[in-house]
Amino acid sequence: MRIEFDILTLFPEMVEGFSSSSMLARAQSNEIISLNTHNIRDWAEDKHKTTDDIPYGGGAGMVMSPAPIFNAIESLKQKHSKVIYMAPDGIPLTTAKAQSLSKESHIIILSGHYEGVDQRVRDELIDEEISIGDFVLTNGTLPAIILVDAVSRFVPGFLGDEKSLTEETFMNNLLAFPQYTRPANFRDLCVPEVLLSGDHKAIEQWRKDQQIKKTTGLRPDLLENGDK
Repeated sequence: MRIEFDILTLFPEMVEGFSSSSMLARAQSNEIISLNTHNIRDWAEDKHKTTDDIPYGGGAGMVMSPAPIFNAIESLKQKHSKVIYMAPDGIPLTTAKAQSLSKESHIIILSGHYEGVDQRVRDELIDEEISIGDFVLTNGTLPAIILVDAVSRFVPGFLGDEKSLTEETFMNNLLAFPQYTRPANFRDLCVPEVLLSGDHKAIEQWRKDQQIKKTTGLRPDLLENGDK
């Protein structure tokens, strides 16, 4: 399975550092994912490549104009494309949402800027609006690449060890268990004995207990959501 991403942004250079290094770069080389970045200005219709204008009704800031965005999405959209708008007032990005999106074959991600995009874009073109948290950034390019990274990890072949997906933070509504490596004793700080025992059943139980303890202390809301 291969997934194709197209990011629409006013700042394509922001994506380059992320997409050309680490696992995202390797996944592209191995044709596990395809990641393309496009400058929305390329679809602007005037000689100045204008992509924003003042808001009707007044107010601070500028609003991204509909024409360049409509042109861009309509030119990139395929039969089975999913179009996502990264917005602070969208639904929260969760592990479950990332896993669900990894089943898509083509995702177009629109990165907003200024005071956002013309509502007609959201009404007519967008399939899902997603937020990475209850805060506002200068533009949606960073959230877009975060979405790509989160979704890509669930594409078969992206991770070297698929078991990592079942043991990490937020899987099964639990935070991750503590991890240790050599040496077993570092500055008189010792690794828990159970991890040195070789008793895999005991280790598994210890890790589960640690996950529950950590989640109860730091994110009890995850446990509550797990019961729903």
